[in-house]
Amino acid sequence: MKRTIKFLFLVAIAASLSSCGYNSMVEKQEAVEGQWAQVENTYQRRADLIPNLVNTVKGYADFEQQTLTDVIEARSKATSINVNVDELNPQTIAKYQQAQSQLSGALSRLLVTIERYPDLKANQNFLELQSQLEGTENRIAVERKKFNDVTRDYNTYIKQFPRVIYAGWFDFEKKGYFEADAGAEKAPEVDFSK
Repeated sequence: MKRTIKFLFLVAIAASLSSCGYNSMVEKQEAVEGQWAQVENTYQRRADLIPNLVNTVKGYADFEQQTLTDVIEARSKATSINVNVDELNPQTIAKYQQAQSQLSGALSRLLVTIERYPDLKANQNFLELQSQLEGTENRIAVERKKFNDVTRDYNTYIKQFPRVIYAGWFDFEKKGYFEADAGAEKAPEVDFSK
């Protein structure tokens, strides 16, 4: 009789856990972590292009050295921040995003400065690097959107009843999102009078 009760108890536990969505939570968490790796790969591609771009620009002796230094420093800072996939919370993603935004800003200033150098703008190596960089920026936007999509799916799944109970038991925690940079809601001011 005791064996029968123990067996029925174990079957009841197994049945309740099988419907808790644990396997789906694991699957969705893995999707978030896999997409995070894609985001990092795309940012790494951009970081890998920058030394070639800087070296091409350095060939122009009168080019503003401070602009190049800013790009190099921003790249160094952006590549030094590593986010553990177990810590994809809003704070760590914001820190990562801030470093990447500083690099984006430094690159933007570099590209604006280049407008004053017609020979550099016509250099084939520079044009190819600029094209690759633009393509990479587009890839970054796509991968960030995909990351936010799989993160939203995961976060929604673990918050739904009854999985919210099981998620807490098994340490499935809410993941953070990429958010728009501060001031992104304002259109840039264009002034051709200068």
